[in-house]
Amino acid sequence: MATAAVGGSHLVASTQAGAKFGWQLAILILVVNILKYPFFRAGVSYTISTQNTLQQGYLSMGKRYLGSALCLNMLASVVNAAALLLFAASLLSYFVPFDIGITLSSSLVLGLILVILLAGHFEGLDNIAKGIMGVLVVATIAVFVVALVGYTPVTPKETPPSPWTLATLGFLVVTMGWMPAPIEISSITSLWLKRQCKDKAVTPKSALFDFNLGYGVTVLLAMLFLGLGALVLYSSGTPLATSGIGFSHQLISMYSATIGEWAHGLIALVAFLCIFGSALTVYDGYARVVAEGISLLLPKKAGEAANSEKGPQNALVKVVLLTMAAISFAIVLFFKSALLAMLGFAMTLAFVTTPVFAWLNHRLVARSQLHEDAAPSKWVTAISYLGLIYLFGFLLVFVWWKWLA
Repeated sequence: MATAAVGGSHLVASTQAGAKFGWQLAILILVVNILKYPFFRAGVSYTISTQNTLQQGYLSMGKRYLGSALCLNMLASVVNAAALLLFAASLLSYFVPFDIGITLSSSLVLGLILVILLAGHFEGLDNIAKGIMGVLVVATIAVFVVALVGYTPVTPKETPPSPWTLATLGFLVVTMGWMPAPIEISSITSLWLKRQCKDKAVTPKSALFDFNLGYGVTVLLAMLFLGLGALVLYSSGTPLATSGIGFSHQLISMYSATIGEWAHGLIALVAFLCIFGSALTVYDGYARVVAEGISLLLPKKAGEAANSEKGPQNALVKVVLLTMAAISFAIVLFFKSALLAMLGFAMTLAFVTTPVFAWLNHRLVARSQLHEDAAPSKWVTAISYLGLIYLFGFLLVFVWWKWLA
């Protein structure tokens, strides 16, 4: 969960929120993570109870439900992959002593991703990805503590801006879109859990423990990055760069300025590996989810053949992966000079599609007979209803503000 989730929402959205508004959005970020929790949890509770993926569950409700989810996943896959590809390429340029340009750096990152996935080596990198995530968590906690200890309150020259106005609604939507990740990531989690259950015995309690631990780490990192933005950048007068390379350097400089220049290269490497790991996860996960959705909608015999368990060698997964790569690279070429605009577009799209996936997951869990250790408690069910009200309500407000006001 944490490997897939930690990316633009944390390193960019949370940091921006802290840099622009200080601690004012801390409650919003925490509440959003809580309200989205039941919908991410659904991927684990449903799969561990039924041994079916979420998409198989959508199909059991009717083809129109799976078809709707598949269309949204197709759209989200290329947009989210492009956003992470551009971010990873921007960080890669940090290690090159001369200007190679976003086009070339994106080509190198995408090429490496395809080599790893098509060669079937991604599973071997799982433990490495977890190790990188651990280093990032430790480094972020250390930087936050140092920044907090050495923090000197600065009296702003003018009244700090408030995020609670209609003028900032677009920024709030961007902040919430990937917080902690797009909800369709639950389908990826579900697919991976089903594969994991075939390789070893997984109990509902252990599956939910792993999920809750990962989810907790993502929430902690979101709050820490918000804090870093508030402690280091807020009231500093430093404008946030909009280009990919400029913002990446600014992000790394925030770390090194806090704990010392000696950590410059180390933090840059950890940040790149973290985003690269997220990009790997997104390309692999979305390709499998889209391929599974297509195969489930095909006639039975064709679907069974297309959905055979052959990992990345599966012909349909390969086709989807290569198509994703081509389209996402084209999107990167369009947004190559504006990383924040690309990430903002991806996060806004995620916010708009989130209520659909949330409702699908809520409905599927409500109508399914789940294992007693995986079934949602009364509190989780209550949060689920509150989450639906919040997601659909805020979406209506956003549509009114964007196109009708």
